[in-house]
Amino acid sequence: MGNDYVKDILLSQKNEITEYHIYTKLSQVIKSEKNAALLKKIGLDEKRHYEFWKKQSGKDVRPSQIKIFFFYWISRLFGITFGIKLLERGEESAQVSYSKLVEEIPGVEAIIHDEDNHERTLIDMLDEEKLKYAGSIVLGLNDALVELTGTLAGLTFALRNTRLIALAGLITGIAASFSMAASEYLSKKQETDGEEGAEPFKSSVYTGIAYIVTVILLILPYLTIADYFYALLVTLAIAVFIIFIFNYYISVAKDLPFRRRFLEMFAISMGVALFSFGVGWVIRIFLGVEV
Repeated sequence: MGNDYVKDILLSQKNEITEYHIYTKLSQVIKSEKNAALLKKIGLDEKRHYEFWKKQSGKDVRPSQIKIFFFYWISRLFGITFGIKLLERGEESAQVSYSKLVEEIPGVEAIIHDEDNHERTLIDMLDEEKLKYAGSIVLGLNDALVELTGTLAGLTFALRNTRLIALAGLITGIAASFSMAASEYLSKKQETDGEEGAEPFKSSVYTGIAYIVTVILLILPYLTIADYFYALLVTLAIAVFIIFIFNYYISVAKDLPFRRRFLEMFAISMGVALFSFGVGWVIRIFLGVEV
């Protein structure tokens, strides 16, 4: 067996033992017994794969402590499903290494089958509250981005005073967040009336929190930057960053296409902002307002 194959085997071995420790560590800290059992099972599968590769190499390999630390905390902060699916995306490159070894080592095909099907099936069975209410978070975040970028762009040209813009935007944003949360509560209550386990209140809370956090982030530049035009540019940059981060999160956690969703949300938010900026300019000239 060539040196390249030995390197591939040792790399695969390191990945498997690292992932065993990640899954096992996560299984010990999450509250859901169902999710803990699933993660423990995936971890044991990874250890079994490690033992397979160890027989081929005849060596012990240490796990990557950096990778364990990174994916453990990513999973704790952003959710188990996101962290694990992000980890699984990295495994796609490992499949290339495995495919080289299929003809060299008997049993590699079974490992590939495990990685492709069995573990993905188990991961899809994970039950996580954050993803249950992803639709409510999308509603709050998307609505805040579209409404507030538009509002702030219009106010920027109409008022030309960062403090006044921040005050008007904050009042509008807070009022709109409560309104949106109430609408989501009533909507979910009507949709799920009589269904066991339905939680309209939680949906409304997720919607309201997503809205108000977005409002605060978008208004922050007007409280910290004196020039109203630069404040608007920074606000728009923050809006694009939020759109990017959120769509990346959803694309990983729910296996959805990233590019199309990002461009659609970006076009809508920036389009409304540009239109509102023009409306502010027209209204200022028409009313002859000077602030």
